[in-house]
Amino acid sequence: MAKKSNQMRWIVALGALLLVGVLVYSSVQQTRKRYEVCVSFKGSSHCATAAGSTYDQAVRSAQEIDCELLANGRDENMVCLANPPVSVRALK
Repeated sequence: MAKKSNQMRWIVALGALLLVGVLVYSSVQQTRKRYEVCVSFKGSSHCATAAGSTYDQAVRSAQEIDCELLANGRDENMVCLANPPVSVRALK
């Protein structure tokens, strides 16, 4: 009976290590690409840095940060997000 209990502990420990490894790997993959994005809206401009697993995700995230700070309210925020960024710069 003690042998089965010991085997079960090893299986659970191995499963926990595998889960931690998958979580670390996926977290690192989510922040592979970093960009600085500058947005201009209603005469004001702001630059924000964001990271993502793809170019589009990183740029969109930074643009959302910029528009959140530049726009007043949800309607202006949607208009701001519809405009392309003024500049996009890749960071290492």
